Amino acid sequence: MRKNILLLYITEVSGHHSASIAIEQAIRQMDPRTSIMNINSFNFTNPILERVINRTYMGIIRKTPEVWDFLYDNQKVVKSTKRLRGLIHKFNSGRLNKLIGSFNPHAVVCTQAFPCGIVADYKKRFKSDVPLVGVLTDYAPHSYWIYDNVDFYVVPSDDTASKISLKGIDKSKIKPFGIPINPSFLNPVDKEGLYRRLGLKSDAPIVLIMGGGQGLGPIEEFVLLLNSLKANFQIVVTTGTNKRLYERLKRSEKKFHKTTVILGFCGFVNELMSISALLVTKPGGLTTAEALTKELPMLILTALPGQESMNAAFLLNEGAAVKADGVKDGIKQIEKLLADKDRLSSMRRAAKKNSKPEAAFDIARLILESTK
Repeated sequence: MRKNILLLYITEVSGHHSASIAIEQAIRQMDPRTSIMNINSFNFTNPILERVINRTYMGIIRKTPEVWDFLYDNQKVVKSTKRLRGLIHKFNSGRLNKLIGSFNPHAVVCTQAFPCGIVADYKKRFKSDVPLVGVLTDYAPHSYWIYDNVDFYVVPSDDTASKISLKGIDKSKIKPFGIPINPSFLNPVDKEGLYRRLGLKSDAPIVLIMGGGQGLGPIEEFVLLLNSLKANFQIVVTTGTNKRLYERLKRSEKKFHKTTVILGFCGFVNELMSISALLVTKPGGLTTAEALTKELPMLILTALPGQESMNAAFLLNEGAAVKADGVKDGIKQIEKLLADKDRLSSMRRAAKKNSKPEAAFDIARLILESTK
């Protein structure tokens, strides 16, 4: 029997979307007959509201991050907004209800809490028994995920499983499979070919610098200062969708003393991580899971309040990352880490211990097995 699977995420350039793509690809590999719809639920139900919320969120993160830190998983805020969230779900449920009615999914999978809440309320309102799977893409579960009608919660780690259990979720519903990353991360990489393609040498370590899909953080300042170090290493920077950052770095290339490769939005992060000795990044959930799979030590340059700060805490506690106290401290830590092979080896072991490279396939298997 051909099965219909509905995947829901929010925001095109996001870890939520990357996770939904990873799950889709894993399902297609396991059962090519499956019919899959992978939809930006916010844009689908209310594109105007999506733009307003995205701009508001980015404005808060850039200008007043302490506000987001206060709102994130604040129990008083969660409780006081319960009625409002219910009204928002109802307001945005019209088109989604029609979609579910026409597509008739055998399972619905959400990689973000907002669509998960809408579908959970849909199940309650229409007494639907369609399996609903919530896939968390950060290492700390927040309370906006918690609904009675979610059949399974896939979480990144055993520690996350314990935390979400404390929020009242039955342990039988919790699956610590990991964060789903693109199946390509399991494929071998032609490292020599990549060195040639990017003009890099194979005998000097590579520091990979990423600011997430939107190229956030003090990347320009960091790259300029990093070029002043005497140690022998190369630099690769991905700027995501941040075109201004890309253009500024390209204009500064003449100032660079080291081999420095500037890339925009990059579709081969898997390959870049495979040849890198160290990743400088903000700890988004997907980037973190990808780096752990590649056994790649991390230097956390910045962390957004809320989910990323909690991801950082997880990585630091496990010994897979170190955190910089500002740009200048980050430069010093890079110099120390590259000179300390034992420390880098220890961080690689910690990364391997916490990696879950098969997460997408484990989730795909759960979805296919839970369908009727």
